[in-house]
Formats: sequence, C-alpha cells, structure tokens
Amino acid sequence: MVNIKIDGVAVQVEEGTTILEAARQNGIRIPTLCYLKELNEIGACRICVVEIKGGRSLFAACVYPISKMDEGREIFTHSKAVIESRRTTLQLLLSTHNQNCLSCDRSGTCEFQALCKDLGVTDSYKYLGEIRDQTYDTSSCSVVRDNSKCINCRRCVAACSVNQSVGVIGANNRGFKTEIGCAFDMDLAQSACVSCGQCIAVCPTGALTEKDDTDKVWAALADPTKTVVVQAAPSVRASLGEAFGFPIGTPVEGKLATSLRMLGFNAVFDTNFGADLTIMEEATELLDRVTNGGVLPMVTSCSPGWIRFAEAYYPDLLPHLSSCKSPQQMQGAVIKTYWANKTGVDPKNIVSVSVMPCTAKKFEIGRLDQSAAGKDLPDLDISITTRELAKMIHKAGIRFADLNDSVFDSPMGNGTGAAVIFGATGGVMEAALRTAVWKLTGQSPDSPVQFTEVRGVDGVKFAEYKVGDLTVKVAVASGLANARKLLDKVRAKELDVQFIEIMACPGGCVNGGGQVIQPADVRNFTDLRAERAKALYSLDSANKLRKSHDNPEVLQAYSEFLGGAPGSHKAHEILHTTYRPSKVIK
Repeated sequence: MVNIKIDGVAVQVEEGTTILEAARQNGIRIPTLCYLKELNEIGACRICVVEIKGGRSLFAACVYPISKMDEGREIFTHSKAVIESRRTTLQLLLSTHNQNCLSCDRSGTCEFQALCKDLGVTDSYKYLGEIRDQTYDTSSCSVVRDNSKCINCRRCVAACSVNQSVGVIGANNRGFKTEIGCAFDMDLAQSACVSCGQCIAVCPTGALTEKDDTDKVWAALADPTKTVVVQAAPSVRASLGEAFGFPIGTPVEGKLATSLRMLGFNAVFDTNFGADLTIMEEATELLDRVTNGGVLPMVTSCSPGWIRFAEAYYPDLLPHLSSCKSPQQMQGAVIKTYWANKTGVDPKNIVSVSVMPCTAKKFEIGRLDQSAAGKDLPDLDISITTRELAKMIHKAGIRFADLNDSVFDSPMGNGTGAAVIFGATGGVMEAALRTAVWKLTGQSPDSPVQFTEVRGVDGVKFAEYKVGDLTVKVAVASGLANARKLLDKVRAKELDVQFIEIMACPGGCVNGGGQVIQPADVRNFTDLRAERAKALYSLDSANKLRKSHDNPEVLQAYSEFLGGAPGSHKAHEILHTTYRPSKVIK
C-alpha cells in the first residue's frame, strides 16, 4: 500500500493503482476523453492531467501507476495549471470541430460537449486555423461516419481491433491531416465491417452514429393503407429506461409495450416469441446433428454481426452454423405468413418494424434468403435501435416514466423466461439446454436454472452436461476477438464441444451497439453488461413459463401453421436460411 494525498485528502492505495482509479475510489472525479478502461489506455488526449507537487510537468492520471516512489506525494486534480491545461486542450480540439451541436444526434449526450460546459469553454473560436475537408461516409446500411466531429481519441479504433478483432478502422495520414478511417480511404461498405456498432457505443461525440431510420417508421405510421406492426427484442427492456432517467439495469417491459402502442403501431409484439421459436428449431437441429452424424460443433446464428464476421473471415466454417434465422427474422417471417393469414391482412400491406439493441440488425433485414412471404417481401422492413426508439418517444412527447405498464399483443406477445435471457451472453445456450433436455428425455428439468455455468460476462466459457445418455459439451463466446479464439480451435480440430454460442458484442445484446449510450465515466467503473443482464435474469425468474417448449402461443403456431412440429418441412421453409462467403475486402 502507498500513502499519498489527493487534493489535500490523505488516502492509501494499492501499489500499481493509477491516479485516476485512486481518485475515483476516494470520491474524486478526474475528467477523461480518450480513456476507456482495459481498452484504450493511451494517455493521448491530456484531459485527465493532474499536478504532482514538486513535479516539472503535468501527468496523465489514466496511465500514471502509483508506486512506492510516490509515498507521501501530494496530487492536485484541479489546480490552476491543471484547469488551464484542460481548457486549452478543449479549445484546440474545438478549433477544427464541427460545432453544429443543435443538429447533432449526440447533443445532450456528447462527452466533449459536457466537458466544455463543465470547464466553461465558451470561446470556441479562440484558435482559428485551417479547417480540412473531412470524410462523411453513409455507405454502410448501419453506421454513419462524420469525421468533422471526430477528435481522434482512438476509442472506436480500440473497440474495433481489441474487442472485435476486426480492425477495419484506424488512423490514416499523419500530423494535422490525421483522420480515422478505413485502409486506402475505403468506404465502410467496402470493408469487412460487421456492423456491430461497438465503435458507436464508445464514441464520445457524434462522429459515429447509427443510420437513422425513424423517418421511415413515422412515414409508415402516417400511411392509412399500411398495417404497421412492431416487435421489441429482449434486451431493449433492460436498457431503454436509461434514456429516461431510470437506473442502469431497470427492466421496463410494461412501459415499453405501452409506449409502442402510443406511438401508433397497429400491433405490438414481443421478440421473445421469436426467441422461443428459435430455441425450438435450434434444439431440434442440434439433436439431429448429434444423433445423425451432422456437422459439429453447431454454432448459434442469432447474432447478425457474428454471421457477417463468419462469412468474411471463416467461410470454411459456414457448415457449422445453425441454419435457423435469428429471433428477429423468425418473428418477421411468421408476422407476414402466420399472422397475416390469421388476420386476413395482405402481407404486401404490412410494414414490419423491429426495435433492436443492435445496429447489425439493419444489415440483417437486407440479407438474401430472408423473405418467407415471397420474393419481394422481406421478413422485416425496418429495424431501429433502442436509441432510435427513445428518440421517437421523446419526439412524440410521451412521458415514459409516467406510463402505466401493459402487455404485448397475442398471438406473438407471449415469451418464456428462456427467451428473455437471450439478450445476455450464455442466454441462448442456457435456453437451448432447457429444451434439449426435454427433447432427449421427454421430461423438463425440475429446475430450469441448472445450466448457470454458462452465465456471467467472461469472454469465453465452457461447460459439460449429462443429458439422458448423452454428454453435451458446450462453449460460449462474446465479443468477436473471443469468438476468433474458439473458431481457430474449431478450424484446427482442437475443440471438443458439440454446441457453441457466439454473440458479436462483448456481454451479448445487453451491450449491443444500438443500446442507450453511457459516457466513459460510467463505462469505466460500472459493468453495463452485468447490470443489464440482471434485469433479464430477474424477468426470467418471475416468469411462470421458463422453457421455450412450454410457450402455448408457440405450440399453437406449430399446430396451426408450422407443420405440427419443429424441424418440419414448413418450418424449414419459413424459419431457416442459408449463408455464403462474403466478397468484401478484408
């Protein structure tokens, strides 16, 4: 332990603790901009500088480890020199920054804007100089890149390369001309970007945003000739409340359903239904492969960012992927077939909208072989993120926090506890195992929560279960860098498992690229993945139905429309898909 003083307060910290962490542990906030814990610890922006008594310069608190040599030293986090240094840094960044803040998507949630306000930086034109041409890239179906708002903090670069091992963006050119972009100045659409949106989630400004599709939704809602239906993903209910002042991890399922109805949707469905369908088909496919010599290990196919990654980087392993569509696409498919048939609505007049925690879902709705109702009728028409829904609710003047709870509409508004945990890493695996036991033994497990070894936010997890006469070995990975570790072993035939769950985003959909953005001050010291996952597990625990095969609405759909049972010819036509190697540059 080392004894120091921070702003006159005596503190004792473990050797190796950074000044930033030591201050935080003792109730002192040091502002940061480029820093993200365990991801982007580069000390580049100099916003976190502090003064050490007797020192000849200012030091970056985020990368200064306290050692025995610092015993008894005094550290000042807001001395005159420190404040002036931070103000100058912000003024220099502003000198080349697009300051159309009122029209910026991140106005009000921009970390750069907040720092300028906190430090009283109003003289934004103190330093005038050359304004270089900046890239504005709208080529991607999911991500918009506006470098006029970029401050070169490198947080997006770290998320793309470290967490996702994709690395399609980096620093191009040098000095004043440095710009974050793709190699050879390619557009994002030309690159092997997987549309996961993790770069958006960590960007402190409006330089990276999702492609806004809310105008399409408003137009559909205003068209009297269209029947506009919506589905909401499991993890949306674990994050949406944060946009309206609720604590992180507050489940807002009832208010979510009410707000969607108030926006004017003709039917409000729960993607949990689609998740239960996915488990019925996926568990059936897994057991067929295990018992009939199919390609193993089978890998889940719920995450479109992961699917795009596989098609670009592991095309030789595509036979390992489950042929099941994702819950979003399954739900969209049955809306335009089963529900349309049941209600007498022409599928051509249905506008099907999804609310997802994921920017890659915008890419997924345009994939090939996702048109169960006919060649020119995609399963989903529009996919918006949790953030876009929050924007719509604000625009409509709905006081979200004051809403009464309501339920989703039948026949696709009922989901089990197994479905709701899809949003957390390990959730798909756990849900599948709950139903696999029933399929193998004819009996449901007495306790549906006996597969908890696959829970938690660890990047890679392994477990082994005895199911009937079979021993099932499973693996779970979240974050594409962790997925790569498993896939390299599969490719080398070094991994002895039958079933793998992969989620593109670290921690799963609860940490998706379309979720409500939290600033670095929160991300660095709160595990968003764990807190939001708690919300989903609490909903699972409170649900009377906790296994997908117990969902009466799913069983009704099979009985009335999907060929009587999972894996039927009709179910394959509507609920399954195909994959093909990607031709993008990587």
